[in-house]
Amino acid sequence: MQRSPRTATRDKILVGALEVFARKGYHRASVDDIVRASGTSKGAVYHHFPNKEAVFLALVDDFARRLAACVAAAVAGRHGALAKVEGALVAALGTFADDERLARLILLEAVSLGPVYQAKRAEVAGRFAALIQGYLDEAAADGSIAPLDTRVATLAWLGAINEVVIQWLHGSVRDLAATIPALTRILLDSIRARSA
Repeated sequence: MQRSPRTATRDKILVGALEVFARKGYHRASVDDIVRASGTSKGAVYHHFPNKEAVFLALVDDFARRLAACVAAAVAGRHGALAKVEGALVAALGTFADDERLARLILLEAVSLGPVYQAKRAEVAGRFAALIQGYLDEAAADGSIAPLDTRVATLAWLGAINEVVIQWLHGSVRDLAATIPALTRILLDSIRARSA
């Protein structure tokens, strides 16, 4: 399917913006930098986005959509709630590993962006939490795990995943993909589930 010129221009702007934000950081980046990196015009940037913050939030949204699509695809081919949870973990960590620059921006740099970004980050985390909690609820309902407060378990899992990714971004974890088996085991042990 061919992309419309409008969509293609928006995509060019986002690709350029990611390069600029990754190189200069959010605060030092300017719309002019994004224009140069994307090979577009200032008018094109402002046609698609009202300001630099909107460009950044669009990058976050695009990453969240990609994350959700990867998780959904990984889960689709698995049977049983626990296998789906494992598939979601593998897909989520793999998505972060595949786009380290954007992960670094979202999880480290953007922390200082204030309430608008914090609300967006909470929204994205909420979507992923709902997905994980749904599979944990399903696992509890089908007897794969003992009844538990799946909301608390989900929050603990998200905290663990987030910390592993942040430690990888800081360099104390060298290979994010290599953490998947141990992290999966630890998380499944935390709910007294057998690995799928």
